[in-house]
Amino acid sequence: MHLFERKGEVNTSRTLELALERAEQLGIETFIVATTSGKTGLAAAKLFHGKDVVVVTHSTGFSKPGMQEADAPLVEDARGLGARILTATHAFGGVGRAVRRRFKTYQVDEVMAQTLRIFGQGTKVAVEMALMAADAGLVPVDRDVISIGGSATGADSALVLQPAHAQDFFSLKVREIICKPY
Repeated sequence: MHLFERKGEVNTSRTLELALERAEQLGIETFIVATTSGKTGLAAAKLFHGKDVVVVTHSTGFSKPGMQEADAPLVEDARGLGARILTATHAFGGVGRAVRRRFKTYQVDEVMAQTLRIFGQGTKVAVEMALMAADAGLVPVDRDVISIGGSATGADSALVLQPAHAQDFFSLKVREIICKPY
């Protein structure tokens, strides 16, 4: 496992390189990559060209009602390189977040998210996206993939994991942490 001295975008290139290197060692062809602005998704689509790449954006309305944060031309460039794009409700932030906001109490999905954050924000994101991509039918649930997340911007965490559907969360298996911030 590679540990970065600090979190964030500064680690994006190295995270993607480490993920590709480990995928080649393990024979993994499927990558799930978080992107907020679209930059990380496009960088992954370029580096992993010819592989199965699922780029996951924030849900529309995540930061502001009706707004999609990902830059449409960047997302379309990633799609043009063969990446599939997923924009969906966050597995750990759907109606449970509405309950928290309205009634000032946490629901199980957000408790799970907070628990995963003890390993780092990027690790939580990588697990959450694996659930989302499985629910969308974009990744297999019977073999390992590499899921790449980050802390606010860029990528700084990569995991080898076997995805599961959200309703089968406890079937998800984190096999290995390739890299994360210290």
